[in-house]
Order: sequence, then structure tokens, then C-alpha cells
Amino acid sequence: MKPVGHSVRYGEHSIDFFIVRRDRTTLEIAVEPDASVVVAAPMDAPLLAIEEKVRKRAAWIRRQQRYFTQFLPRTPDRQYVAGETHLYLGRQYRLKVVPHVQAVVKLARGFIVVQTHRPERPEVTRELVDAWYRQKAQKKFAERLELNLLRFPAPEEFRPKGLIVRQLRQRWGSMSPSSRLMLNRRLIEAPVDAIDYVITHELCHIAVPHHGPEFFEILDRVLPDWPARKDKLEKKMA
Repeated sequence: MKPVGHSVRYGEHSIDFFIVRRDRTTLEIAVEPDASVVVAAPMDAPLLAIEEKVRKRAAWIRRQQRYFTQFLPRTPDRQYVAGETHLYLGRQYRLKVVPHVQAVVKLARGFIVVQTHRPERPEVTRELVDAWYRQKAQKKFAERLELNLLRFPAPEEFRPKGLIVRQLRQRWGSMSPSSRLMLNRRLIEAPVDAIDYVITHELCHIAVPHHGPEFFEILDRVLPDWPARKDKLEKKMA
């Protein structure tokens, strides 16, 4: 269902937000890295109830928007041409495009080397690099998930029912009401401790689906330095 735009007043400010109707029982408010506000709401949730929830969370929404605004504007989209810099696990690598009959992507001495039979076609290079990133992300995220589960006193109680890696427009990750963990493919470009922050944050949502005090009590307990990790993630990926 297409997101629908709405707005509520908060003091001198107007908070614009999008409502996305989903098959869920709870209402969730998220402030995205571009400072936009998205409300995931049950299919039958009344608009007045949604607006009231946004007003109730307005102070938190404004804080989050101020936080993300400091990182704007974000880096323009990559063009996938030779010499361009790309990130992998927090380190910068230059893109090297090499004519070759076999299509392969690999790391070598500070370069992401792309062997391709169409070196003059950036869109082909993009497809190869994206596939390489997805493969690396699936493996690394699964490894980090197992290690981050150990932060919890009862790890199996926080184990998600599935791990999905997907190219997300804004969010670094999410936990579905059915406890399926979704992580942004772009997260493989971030430092490992920032990846661990996103995974741990989402695991906490298995116990507490919202961002109320109970949620942060758990996150503070299992990952006390999460604010520094969050800052590192946003600064590195801006």
C-alpha cells in the first residue's frame, strides 16, 4: 500500500509524516536517516489515533530529526567508474575495472577489483559489485548475528526466526512482528562495531517492539556504548 502523507502541529513546529498500512497489531514510528518520519500502522488503525501517537512522541521525533540533520547532505550515489572510492567494513577501497573474459569481484591491495567483459559499461560494473556486496553481507551478517546473540543472558529468547538481507531505501534494519530480522545490504560497508550495533538494536525489539524506556533499558544493559557506535555508523555512512 502506498505511503500517505499527513502532518500534526507540535508547538511552533509542524511534523510531517507518512503512514504505511501493514498487517500488524502495533503502531511503530521511525525517523529515517533523511529525517523523514514513517509510521507503520495496523490496517484498521484510525487516523486520529495515529496522529495522537505522533503528538505523544513529538519530542523524541524532533530530537531524532536534529540528530540526523547534522549528517545531511549525504554522499551522492556512486557512479561505478574506475578510481571511485567504495566502502567495505568501514574501510575505503578504490574501484579498479579490468577487462576480462571472466566476471569476478575481489579485494586486492586497497582496491575492489572488478573483472568484466564490459569494462566500458558502469551498469554492468554496478551489478557485479552489488552481487559481491550481497554475498559478503549474507555471510558476515549471519556471523555477527551469532556473536551478538551472546550479549543476552538467554540468547535463544532473542534469536530471530529468519535473516533477510535487502537493499533498503533508508533504514539500516528492522525486526518484523513475526521476529524476522531484516538488514540493509549497505550495512556491509560499515565498520563491524556499527554492524553489531544495528543487529543488537533490532534483537532488542524481539522483547520490546517500540522505542520506549523498556527498550533502552535492555539496549543499555547489553550494549552500553551503543550511542558511540550509532554516531560512528551515521558519520561513516553519511
